[in-house]
Amino acid sequence: MTRTAKLALEDGTVFTGSSFGATGEVDGEVVFNTSMTGYQEILTDPSYRGQIITMTYPEIGNCGINEEDVESACLHLSGFIVRENSRIASNFRATGNLDDYLTKHGIVALEGIDTRALVRRIRISGAMKGVLSTEDLDDASLVAKAKASPGLVGQDLVRLVVPEGPVEWDEQLSSWSKLNDSPASVTSQAFHVVALDYGMKWNIARHLADLDCRVTVLPGNATSADVLQHEPDGLFLSNGPGDPEPVRYAIETIGELLPQLPVFGICLGHQLMALACGAKTFKLKFGHRGANQPVLNMETGRVEITAQNHGFAVDEENLPDHLVVTHRNLNDNTIAGLSHRTFSAFSVQYHPEASSGPHDSRYLFEQFLSNMMAARKPTPAGR
Repeated sequence: MTRTAKLALEDGTVFTGSSFGATGEVDGEVVFNTSMTGYQEILTDPSYRGQIITMTYPEIGNCGINEEDVESACLHLSGFIVRENSRIASNFRATGNLDDYLTKHGIVALEGIDTRALVRRIRISGAMKGVLSTEDLDDASLVAKAKASPGLVGQDLVRLVVPEGPVEWDEQLSSWSKLNDSPASVTSQAFHVVALDYGMKWNIARHLADLDCRVTVLPGNATSADVLQHEPDGLFLSNGPGDPEPVRYAIETIGELLPQLPVFGICLGHQLMALACGAKTFKLKFGHRGANQPVLNMETGRVEITAQNHGFAVDEENLPDHLVVTHRNLNDNTIAGLSHRTFSAFSVQYHPEASSGPHDSRYLFEQFLSNMMAARKPTPAGR
């Protein structure tokens, strides 16, 4: 039986379609993702906490769901919107379908609306607060709820997704994720990486482990003393949800550790590192979300196709002199990568660990290894 569901935006726009997944009512920032594949990785990415995701590709779910291609233990998004939910899951790895998966995890989803019109409205007016409901179908009531939604700015969403305690990572990339033609060019020599988890995608830790690093994952609210207690060779700063500026505890910890360890940050970790160095961030109009975002490597002149998921960026007008722009987003010219002139620290505003792809930027993990090798003190003779 078809169930009616509605999406209301804070500007008064209401879309009516059919419900799938769980029933209920949720609010969040309505955003869009332009990826054609990888919807399971998107669903399990903790960076989507507090957001209602709209997929621009017209049919989603045709590959089904499996137990391997997950980026966290649960689904963190508020809601999910597609043009058409595929009733057929056709893939030899599939163990279930999208509808049942969303129902199991309590995610309200909507199909059958004009997603092109929704995305066009977001692109013109910017990301908006919204309410997705299968219960309250009164337009005026839903619009009022959308306007009253707290939104993302000023909220610390990291506290809602950090792990409870330290974890020693023991999983490598699956055979489906490995690139046979891209072996590591450096030897890790059992380097120990502490990863501060602000909502980390598991494929990041898998990449580090695949290069034979020992990876200890600590909650993103860990102190610098907590990190140093593990005697790491390097510090990784993960992706995560929401506005970076309220995450003051992380900014403070990073600032204390920058002079002491090689640092590599991704997405929210990139923004937090920049803030720890004295930079500022701002909210993008509608963000960068998709697996087809072009980035220029300023050092090599090479264009990389990248996966991205963020609604905030580092402000170039207030960039401190000790930070160097290394990568630039070619869609809007915003900063996509930074390095520190004095410390062994760099970061990027995209996902080099992307699964299901693209894989243009995996070299950054080897760059991190090289930095740790350079920082490691040689063992005195005879010891």
